[in-house]
Amino acid sequence: MEITINKSDNVTTVRMIGRLDTTAAQEIAKDMAAVEAETAGTVVLDCSEMTYISSSGLRIFLTLRKEAAVRGGKVIVKSISNDIRQVFMMTGFLNLFQIED
Repeated sequence: MEITINKSDNVTTVRMIGRLDTTAAQEIAKDMAAVEAETAGTVVLDCSEMTYISSSGLRIFLTLRKEAAVRGGKVIVKSISNDIRQVFMMTGFLNLFQIED
């Protein structure tokens, strides 16, 4: 998994490329902790190039959402594939996040 983080004004965009499995979730934990500090604004998770998400990856998304709620920010999940949309649907994440195409 590769991520790039861009900050512009009050928006932090995280571009996620590849598989967000358990190993990748552990590897990006430090970078995502820095993103959590930015959740007072808007965090956009660009998933247009993410090919897979595991329960560990879902946990990262949920942690970001919880931090954003505490700090008055929001998390937008953008451009998920049909496979990842199915995972979000089965786990109830479609109801938890603002999803954009």
